[in-house]
Amino acid sequence: MMLKRILEPEVMDSPQEARSYDAMDHEAVNNLFVDDFLSATEDFNGSVLDVGTGTARIPVVLCHRWPRCELTGIDLSRQMLQLAEGNIEAAGLASRISLAHTDAKHLPYDDNTFAAVISNSILHHIPQPARVLAEAVRVVEPGGILFWRDLIRPVDERTLDRLVEMYAGGENVHQQKLFRDSLWAAFCIDEMQKLVSNLGFDPLSVQATSDRHWTWLARK
Repeated sequence: MMLKRILEPEVMDSPQEARSYDAMDHEAVNNLFVDDFLSATEDFNGSVLDVGTGTARIPVVLCHRWPRCELTGIDLSRQMLQLAEGNIEAAGLASRISLAHTDAKHLPYDDNTFAAVISNSILHHIPQPARVLAEAVRVVEPGGILFWRDLIRPVDERTLDRLVEMYAGGENVHQQKLFRDSLWAAFCIDEMQKLVSNLGFDPLSVQATSDRHWTWLARK
């Protein structure tokens, strides 16, 4: 029987959590996210909303790789956004990346505002995922791109422990716990396919794209 989902706190808003998260080695995962997004969006042109931007590591990579990109990153954690500001300034991208302290369940943007809405590893924090996904659909323009990725909840605790050792074995104890808790809070493929199907999208637009990640790629 698959592990029962155990929620994480919705907001990682302590200084220790934010610093620990930012210090983890996400470089390969972030680069792959940007690679896959750009591969899926060759004809893309417009503004991007990054939901749950955290410390803005992905926006920095994306804007370096794609000179035309202008991006808004939102997060509910003020501590994450404080670190994000520093990362953006250090990268020289303050003119192209803006940040907002915003709840993804209640986006303050008009319908059809963004050409793409992206997100990496935020949905497992959300107790009301359908609301967040519906808001993303609302603010993306017709024909716009939805590109979301997050962890897959393992089938059992043995698999969970193996993934923690494989991908966070070199991190400190607190960082390993963050990853472990995230895996336990994540959605399985069937759950994600049902969520997007309820929004009118093809359930097969959600696919496993690694041994620990699903990806939702769709156009509105």
